[in-house]
Amino acid sequence: MMNTPLTLTGLLNRAERYFSKKEIVSTTLSGVQRFTYGEYGKRTRRLADALSKLSMGKGDKVATFAWNTHRHLEAYFAVPCTGAVLHMVNIRLSPEHVAYVINHAEDKILLVDEDLVPLIEKVQSELKTVEKYIIMSDKDTLPETTLSPVYSYEELLKEADEEFVFPEDLDENTPAGMCYTSATTGNPKGVVYTHRGIVLHSMATGLADSLALSERDVCMPIVPMFHANAWGLPFASVWFGTKLVLPGPNMTPQAIASLIQEEKVTLTAGVPTIWLAFINLLEKENYDISSLRAVVCGGSAAPKNIIRAFEEKHNVPFIQGYGMTETSPLVSLSTLTSEMDNISLEDKVDTRASQGLVIPGLDVRVINENGDVPWDGKTMGELIVRGPWVAHEYYKDERTKDTFRNGWLYTGDIAKLNDSGYIQITDRTKDLIKSGGEWISSVDLENALMTHDAVYEAAVIAVPHEKWQERPVACVVLQEGYAESIKDELVSYLSSQFAKWWIPDELIFMDEIPKTSVGKFLKRALREKLGQEMTVE
Repeated sequence: MMNTPLTLTGLLNRAERYFSKKEIVSTTLSGVQRFTYGEYGKRTRRLADALSKLSMGKGDKVATFAWNTHRHLEAYFAVPCTGAVLHMVNIRLSPEHVAYVINHAEDKILLVDEDLVPLIEKVQSELKTVEKYIIMSDKDTLPETTLSPVYSYEELLKEADEEFVFPEDLDENTPAGMCYTSATTGNPKGVVYTHRGIVLHSMATGLADSLALSERDVCMPIVPMFHANAWGLPFASVWFGTKLVLPGPNMTPQAIASLIQEEKVTLTAGVPTIWLAFINLLEKENYDISSLRAVVCGGSAAPKNIIRAFEEKHNVPFIQGYGMTETSPLVSLSTLTSEMDNISLEDKVDTRASQGLVIPGLDVRVINENGDVPWDGKTMGELIVRGPWVAHEYYKDERTKDTFRNGWLYTGDIAKLNDSGYIQITDRTKDLIKSGGEWISSVDLENALMTHDAVYEAAVIAVPHEKWQERPVACVVLQEGYAESIKDELVSYLSSQFAKWWIPDELIFMDEIPKTSVGKFLKRALREKLGQEMTVE
């Protein structure tokens, strides 16, 4: 067989050659802009030429600090296709962590969206390796800034060569991109993605029993392009010639619903908090979302009431995915097999609420102190993963040895497998509650609470207990129109579903539950707050 290298250059070449008239829709601060893949290819080559003239070389790190727009998509290919490495910096990290990841990655050039410039200005004195700043803006003139030396993205492109030729000798194992974990504790950890890994991950995205992404789709990644490659959707969409809709900085439920309606989006992806707000909007206002063939959800477990609303009220399949920054990120999807064609709505919702089947190309196991757990839907253990788009180490980080062992990624997620091999994440190892020697799943309790009409969000944590070691406490945000007098009803609601010793000892009502930069519940903050305030007796 031919030893043809799997590089991102091949993905871009295909889009230019076969889908030059297909469209990319980009929402920026000034409004909606439209480009064909032919125009996109020329702009991407101009960017590669401009960055090369600014001394970007093979192996150099180039950072983006940006929203989901066409310019970010241009950097997705212009940087790695020249042999450099694109570092997508999470704009929602704390200033301390933003400075840390840029310095740790040793970023040489930083591309930043105009409205995000103030965030970089706050940390510029701490940035040790950045030599040049490029501001991405629709305006003809640069904004006033303390960043120096600073360049205009569009002015650089005007002076660059649209026929720039990418090197043909790139090894497929060359690093192409990197992201850092969102870090609930300690400093973020860097994950490097190779050309080969991204290409294979993109191929898996198009499989019929995966997301079945194709040229016929209109794909809108709401998940940020600075988070785990936007779940790989930008790379796969360019390769397949999929029409891309990039929602930019204004990702309100109304803006999302309008783009779905106007652009006839067929596939979209985001975290549960996005879809919770979206469903609440659809209860109040009318939007045509009939073009959707699937909604993809990830980042954390989606409440069943959201799944039921999409499947029953709007007839839109709701696919829950599981993955990590370390896995590029797709590991599994809650797609339905042919055996499930005639199952009830409730069984369908239960299946969709799982993390699903591992996608082709990867291998997973669930292990505990006794080895591999039985597929009984009950026995819990840690989920471990291996495969060609799974990282094998953290970038220059001694924590590698704790996570990557014997050729496997130890995810830190506690899971169980049903008799069909569907994965059900029950908790993080650090979030499991051990009460009287028995394990309680905070995720199961949260999901149950969020099926009640009165509950908007719920997070369950462990609080120290003098007798039982730990006991669960539920932090609850109520829907509009409900009061704290609902507390007894919520306890009764849980009591009908769980053993008595699982029921939280306290329900604490809050206006908002703290979240990480990617929308996950920040349980560390809850534990610190409540741990100082209470010990259950």
